[in-house]
Amino acid sequence: MHDLLNVILLGIIEGITEFLPISSTGHLLIAEKFGLGARSDLFNVGIQAGAILAITLIYWKRIWQLLTQWGDAANRSYLAKLLVAFLITCVLGFVATHYGFKLPETLTPIAWALLLGGFWILAAEAIAARQADRKEVTWRVAILVGVAQIVAGIFPGTSRSGATIFTAMLAGTSNRPAATEFSFLVGIPTMYAATAYELWKVLKSGGAAHEDWAALAMGFLVSLIVAFVAVKWLLAYIRTHRFTWFALYRIALGMVLLLLIPANA
Repeated sequence: MHDLLNVILLGIIEGITEFLPISSTGHLLIAEKFGLGARSDLFNVGIQAGAILAITLIYWKRIWQLLTQWGDAANRSYLAKLLVAFLITCVLGFVATHYGFKLPETLTPIAWALLLGGFWILAAEAIAARQADRKEVTWRVAILVGVAQIVAGIFPGTSRSGATIFTAMLAGTSNRPAATEFSFLVGIPTMYAATAYELWKVLKSGGAAHEDWAALAMGFLVSLIVAFVAVKWLLAYIRTHRFTWFALYRIALGMVLLLLIPANA
């Protein structure tokens, strides 16, 4: 029962933090370090897939439009830019994997990423506010968003959604909802691919017998439900608000972690 509660809490944390610009990976590691227990890479990526399924359901009409209305030049261009951003992330991800990159297991890098990311959000919002309102996603935006995704993957605490949204805003898509939509849509194939890759590694290594599939299924379901609610709220919120409060939360959490944790923790 205790482990089931931990799984549910991890699913809730993932569902809330995956698309808010506060870092799901960072919050999961913090939660695990402070009592919820370490989980497998497949579990962590799998519950992220639950959140991605939520965004898929929310944007299903937009996705269907992109995939079926090939006669519309704007749709073809937008889909091509999503594909380019995704492929850039894949290529850079495989490069990082090839050179043996592994995510840090200590909280200090997370704390610094949260703190610096908060100031990055404040700066990005200030710069974007001085730009003309632009909804168009350019090729420059697509390329830089692809790079931003892998940067967020390499540095937990950065936040994939935060890195991609504010990269898009600074690179030319200054309209907040438009930048957010592109960030969320490009995250769909990215996270599904990451989940499939982790599943393939588990099956190849024979680790499937040791995976707690029931826990993974529960975490996936909880993350799906919570992320659906969180994203619906966020999309309504950003129509009339900046991301300032998320930046302040990151700064506060980063400072608390730096004050509380040992230097090597």
